[in-house]
Amino acid sequence: MTSIPGGGADLDHWLAPFLEVMGRKTRRTWAPLYLRGLLGPGERKSLQPMAARLGLGSHDQLQHFIASPAWDDAPLWSVLAQQADRLVGGPAAWLVIDDTALPKKGAMSVGVAPQYCGQLGKKANCQSLVSLTLAQGEVPVPVGLRLFLPEEWIGDPSRCAQAGVPEAAMVPQAKGEIALDELDRLRAAGVRFGTVLADAGYGASAAFRQGLEARGLRWAVGIPRNQKVYSAAVQLVPPAGRARKPVPDEQPVEAEKVLGDLSWRRIAWRQGTKGALAARFVAARIRVGDGAVWGNNRHLPGDEAWLVGEWRSGGERKYYLSNLPADTPLRLLASAIKARWVCEQAHQQLKQELGLGHFEGRSWTGLHRHALMTCIAFAYLQHLRLAAHRRTRRGKNAASDAGPATLAEPARGAPRHPRSLVQPHHHANSMSALPTQVPDTFA
Repeated sequence: MTSIPGGGADLDHWLAPFLEVMGRKTRRTWAPLYLRGLLGPGERKSLQPMAARLGLGSHDQLQHFIASPAWDDAPLWSVLAQQADRLVGGPAAWLVIDDTALPKKGAMSVGVAPQYCGQLGKKANCQSLVSLTLAQGEVPVPVGLRLFLPEEWIGDPSRCAQAGVPEAAMVPQAKGEIALDELDRLRAAGVRFGTVLADAGYGASAAFRQGLEARGLRWAVGIPRNQKVYSAAVQLVPPAGRARKPVPDEQPVEAEKVLGDLSWRRIAWRQGTKGALAARFVAARIRVGDGAVWGNNRHLPGDEAWLVGEWRSGGERKYYLSNLPADTPLRLLASAIKARWVCEQAHQQLKQELGLGHFEGRSWTGLHRHALMTCIAFAYLQHLRLAAHRRTRRGKNAASDAGPATLAEPARGAPRHPRSLVQPHHHANSMSALPTQVPDTFA
């Protein structure tokens, strides 16, 4: 069997809560083997190469474990959510909603269709997964990956049935609806977070934003530049003529026009490998034009929110909405908006190091269970990273206590979290590009 430093008895101990909910002994045997296949060396993490590296005679039993619809993996997703919460959950955590694409050839793999593929930067034949990532500081843990079914699949029940798509999933559902369902699942599992983040692919949907609002959540999401908004002072007044319903006393305006003439301020949101990451930002209180429809297909004012603009160094401007409190400083608004990047790092590592896109089966069950196992492997590696960080801090604290009185103390108000990578035990695939800063909250 492949030797994985830090992945022997420690992995078995860490997996105990997962194995407890798996039922049959055979599943409790094959789950750790599959994870070792993902965590071990080798460029390809599909079934046959993993079976060969694990010293198995064939890949049949791994195939049966990962693709069999005879057992329910929902309890495993729940345990993953609980372990992620233990690692990074809390009021300071972000829940980042995004999607990630897996390029595919052919037409038989479940959900595959020509659609936008971020990995390739263009429309291509791929599967698209709605992802949810729990993160704190720069430590992400993926907790949800759910396949989006394009219209050509939803409209072909026999094709869906052949791929094992559950009947409940054979209904038209936008990515935002899938994300809200997954969010509800995570909250039911006890996952704690302070703010939901999403890009304009989700934030452009009024139904998605209102779904977050109805759940009493804080959020910050991207929007298109032509999103219509009103000033925060807009009023509903009696209409002229025979109309009976009140109308706004001003016309809605596109987001970019509202912010265009305001004073933009340079803000650095974190330190990168080449120095501070910074852009210019501006914000204004507005009311979103996403209420009921009135004359000429315009929308009445909705809730009050922050409209935020980002002016990047290359000249590109991006726009966001957030329901963070009205007294939130611009620096914190910018930090929240830019915290979303951690999910992209997680996606990259799930694919490059743990083989998320390497599954060669065609079924709904196989794809989702393979995605689940990659997320469990990722969470285990974050467990190692945070454990190493705690050991390092204890060692530094002990040295400080025993050292000379001349040891320098941090300046008052200086950040106390480390600025360099805290490395865990490395296995052959070291996950070297994982986010690099581990906040003090994990000490």
